[in-house]
Amino acid sequence: VLDLVCDVGDQAAVVAATAATVDALGSIDSCFVNAGVGGHAPSFVGMTDEEWHRVLRVNLDGAFYTAQEAVKQMIAQGTGGSVVFTTSGSAFFGQQKGQHYGGSKAAVVAMMKGIAVEHARHGIRSNAVLPGWVESDMTAPAFGWDKFVANVMPRIPMRRWGTPADFAALAVYLAAPASSWHTGDVITIDGGYHSF
Repeated sequence: VLDLVCDVGDQAAVVAATAATVDALGSIDSCFVNAGVGGHAPSFVGMTDEEWHRVLRVNLDGAFYTAQEAVKQMIAQGTGGSVVFTTSGSAFFGQQKGQHYGGSKAAVVAMMKGIAVEHARHGIRSNAVLPGWVESDMTAPAFGWDKFVANVMPRIPMRRWGTPADFAALAVYLAAPASSWHTGDVITIDGGYHSF
């Protein structure tokens, strides 16, 4: 296990962390591009330039830097690999006050598909996971709001919030050779939320 702190919005930091990972572990076989921040705008018209760039710096620029360094390493190794992004339902459905968040997540889907097409010849797979409402630090404020819970929970056919454990098997599958022909896909795990 190698534990590193990296600001994914800083390209030089990502390059250094990638090099440190390869130095310590020898290769990169899979990369889960998961860093993200939520939006805090009062409205679309009230969204500041600073707020717009704060979200895109991590959610889009950080995803680009992280995936690019991982793909470079996988190409150099010549053994292929798997890159997995975290996206959001807001990439496909409107999110008020979160146009920057949704825009960043939609762009991640487009980037994922482009990587899948361009780098399949290197044996590199690229996919995205679209989670529903999962218990996390980012969702804690919403889950603590009674009105939100009353409106959202009835739309989840499984009638519960997701947990990090709900994604473990999928993460293993996407990182393993078992997914060697699975690329360019958005896999939704949401308890049925986006189907209802």
